[in-house]
Amino acid sequence: MPEKFIEGHNMTYWNSIDCNLDICPLESSFWDYRPSLALNSLLIALFGLSLLVHTGQGIRYKTWGFMVSMFLGCLTEIIGYAGRIWAYNDPFGMDPFLMQICALTLAPAFLCAGIYLCLSRIVMVFGAETSRIPPKAYTYIFVTCDFVSLCLQGAGGGIASTLSQDEKDPAPGNNIMLAGLGFQVFTLVLFMLLCAEYAYRVKTATQEFDATHAKLRSSRKFRAFLIALSLSTILIFIRSTYRVIEMAQGWDGALTKNETLFFVLEGVMVIVAVLVLNVFHPGWCFREAYADRLGAEKNPDFASERGI
Repeated sequence: MPEKFIEGHNMTYWNSIDCNLDICPLESSFWDYRPSLALNSLLIALFGLSLLVHTGQGIRYKTWGFMVSMFLGCLTEIIGYAGRIWAYNDPFGMDPFLMQICALTLAPAFLCAGIYLCLSRIVMVFGAETSRIPPKAYTYIFVTCDFVSLCLQGAGGGIASTLSQDEKDPAPGNNIMLAGLGFQVFTLVLFMLLCAEYAYRVKTATQEFDATHAKLRSSRKFRAFLIALSLSTILIFIRSTYRVIEMAQGWDGALTKNETLFFVLEGVMVIVAVLVLNVFHPGWCFREAYADRLGAEKNPDFASERGI
C-alpha cells in the first residue's frame, strides 16, 4: 500500500490513485472522517437560495456593490461545500481538500465587503457631521483592508496548493493564509470599535440630526436592520476567529478533524449571517432614504411636506 509524506510536514496522506475507502483507514485521510453528505448539501442549498434572493434584491433595489459582494461570497461558499461533497467519496484526495479549504477561507472576505459598504449609508442617515471621519472614508478604509486580506488569503491558498501538489510542505502558503485571516479579524475588530464609537457619538450628540431622514431613523425597519447588521458582523467575527485558530494548528490540527465544530463555527455562523441580510436587506431599509434625499435636494419644502 503506497504511502506518501509531505516533505517537512508531519501529515501523512494517501494518493487517491493508490488508496480508497476499501483499503485505507480514514485516520490516514485529511479529515479523519467522511464529510457529511446531508449537511454539506443542505448548506449548498441554503447558500444557493440566498444567492438567488440577494441577486433579485440587488436588482430590485439597485444596491449593486452590496449585491456583487454577497453574490461572490455565496458563490464561493457553494464551491467550498461542493469540495466537501466531493471529499465524501474521496477523503484521501488532495484536490477536494484544497478546493474546500481555499474557497471557504476566502468566501467571508466578500461578505465583509458588503457589510462595510453599509456603514457609510448609516452615517448619512444621521448626518455626516456626527461622524469623526467622512462617510465615504469608511468605505475606502474597510474595503481596502478587506481587499488586502482577500489577496493574502488567495495568494496563500495558491502557494499551499502548488506546494502540496509537488508533495512539499504547504506550511508557507498556510502561513500566508493565516496572515490574511488574522488581518481580516483585525479589520473586523477595528470596524466594530468604530461602529461602537459612532453609536456613542450619536447617543450623546447635542446637535440636531439630518432632518431629511428623521422618519427613517425612528422606523422599526431601520432599527431591525442595525440589529441584523450587527449580528452578521459578530457571527463572521466568531467564524474568522475560529478559522485563525484552526489554520494556526495546521492542516492536521485537531480543529481540522472536528466536523461538529466546523459546522457550528463555520457553516452555521456564515449562513445565518447571510440569511439575516436577506431578511433585513439594506435596500429594503434605505430605499425611502434615497427618495427623501433626492426630494430634499430638488425641493427645499420636501422635508416639511413629508413631515420629516
